[in-house]
Amino acid sequence: MYDVSTRKRALALVAQGRSLNSVSRETGISRSAIRSWQGRLVPLPRPAPQDPGPPADDRAYAYLLGLYLGDGCISAHPRTGYYLRIVCADAWPGLLQECRAAIVAVRPGVSVYDSQKQGCVAVTSYSQHWPRIFPQHGPGKKHNRRIVLEPWQQQIVDAHPWDFIRGLIHSDGCRITNWTTKIVGGVRKRYEYPRYFFANKSDDIRKLFADTLDKVGVEWTTLARGSDPFNISVARKASVALMDAHVGPKY
Repeated sequence: MYDVSTRKRALALVAQGRSLNSVSRETGISRSAIRSWQGRLVPLPRPAPQDPGPPADDRAYAYLLGLYLGDGCISAHPRTGYYLRIVCADAWPGLLQECRAAIVAVRPGVSVYDSQKQGCVAVTSYSQHWPRIFPQHGPGKKHNRRIVLEPWQQQIVDAHPWDFIRGLIHSDGCRITNWTTKIVGGVRKRYEYPRYFFANKSDDIRKLFADTLDKVGVEWTTLARGSDPFNISVARKASVALMDAHVGPKY
């Protein structure tokens, strides 16, 4: 039999992320006993992680922020810490590489691994600090809650707007070739032209994208899907040229 203080000490070690094996070796308490206590005692509060400080690389952070707002999420670990996951399609191996590199540049020393899903890869990294680095984290889907950048995030986006735009395009955008026909001299001719699209259900995220386009001089329009304005289009020749110079297609 063990007293309450002994049980709490063992559970506190487990709450720090220690394995049952290591806690058992240190305390001399069997793993089965510790496992049974986990279900009976009131869970101990997680210790507040230290402030991680600013991102180590602002340019990489602007890009990663775009990826996170488009196809990212943060979920709590059962014991302590959090997982950051960015979902990337298998069709774009270059995007996978850039995503991994951005995570490591933002938080040097974190581990990054891939979790293969059907048609996509969840690029995943574990840290106690992801909710502080991405304070837009919260319960529910992003388009069902308010998404606003903190002042320090906005400063980074203002300093590196193209990296932020590129991250959003790489997550929820694309570069396509549109076509149309015109009658010229009595003959119908086909014309092709490049175009960028960005689609997201969140009004706030679309506004962040559009406001940043305005700052870099890119003209855009909103295209409704039915009655919902989910799509932002960049089609004017000069604006597409700017996007090609700084963003380009996925690869």
